[in-house]
Amino acid sequence: MNASARPPSGASTLASRIPWWLAALVGFGVLAVAGALADDGYRVIFGAVASGFGVTLTVALVSYAFSLALGLLLGMLRVSTFRPAMEAATFYVELVRGLPMLVILYYVAFVGAPALAGILNSLLAPFIARGVIEPFQGRSFDFATRAVLALTLGYAAFISEIFRAGIESVDKGQIEAAHALGFSGAQTMVRVVLPQAVRNVLPALANEFVAIIKDSALVSVLGVQDITQLGKVYAASTFKFFETYNVVAFLYLCMTVSLSLLVRVLERRLKGEVAR
Repeated sequence: MNASARPPSGASTLASRIPWWLAALVGFGVLAVAGALADDGYRVIFGAVASGFGVTLTVALVSYAFSLALGLLLGMLRVSTFRPAMEAATFYVELVRGLPMLVILYYVAFVGAPALAGILNSLLAPFIARGVIEPFQGRSFDFATRAVLALTLGYAAFISEIFRAGIESVDKGQIEAAHALGFSGAQTMVRVVLPQAVRNVLPALANEFVAIIKDSALVSVLGVQDITQLGKVYAASTFKFFETYNVVAFLYLCMTVSLSLLVRVLERRLKGEVAR
């Protein structure tokens, strides 16, 4: 048999399927880890910064979970036939989407938290008067809670547009068929529209999780002990800015690149299922 006619081996097929950018990133990561293990200074920096890894993931995960719930509600209101609800949801989405996330963070932390304490004191005034609970104050909410609230309110506006697009992508004929079978509007939304809409927008929702992990670095301005804040404190005390922010960047890249690869796998699987 002619050598040129031989089928490619498994190793060569795998090599051809691996993107060059991914191979370059993996090589960079291996070199970075090897260099860090060989350098005592990098090991100390990694130990000082990595303790914020859990805080970063917690803030991102909790914010994302609440953003999904609020975004779904807003997305459903955006396609509602009840105009006051639709207009109110649209007003919120357009307002929040027009503000930088850092401004939302400051506003919620230093304006929203005291205002929320005042509202809770008004609602719970009888219990406070009896001494059952203590009055709420701005400092009753720690900065991690304020950061989660700010990211939730900000990202819910973007996620609502993803859900809205997913809902509108469902064929109108299926909605009419559901109504013909006697389904109410709520039953049609829950049983027919939402399962298909969520399936259509899963990759976009996963991309928003990648984005919220990156934007979680903004909570460092409030002193939340995440990766960025710990890196900033360590660099300021040791003046090792280059080494410290190398470690910070590496930790964020590990999270975001891993999630991006999972999103690509998810997209391919969904396309394969649709093709079948």
